[in-house]
Amino acid sequence: MIRLKTYNGKVVNFFKRPMAVPKKKTSKSKRDHRRAHWRLQAAKQAQRALSLGKSILTGRSNSFVYEDENEDEE
Repeated sequence: MIRLKTYNGKVVNFFKRPMAVPKKKTSKSKRDHRRAHWRLQAAKQAQRALSLGKSILTGRSNSFVYEDENEDEE
């Protein structure tokens, strides 16, 4: 059964809600700060992934657990 709601006097499907609209325009400063933070996080994650990959390849990884395929064959 589909539940119906009314918005502004119109019957609307429950799953199709009106889109959210921002009340004010985001300033360039806030936008740039948010994007810079996102890029910084991405750079940190990339560095962590590279570091983990290197430690796995050298066999010195203590924080990553995985099955070695060569051990199963022995």
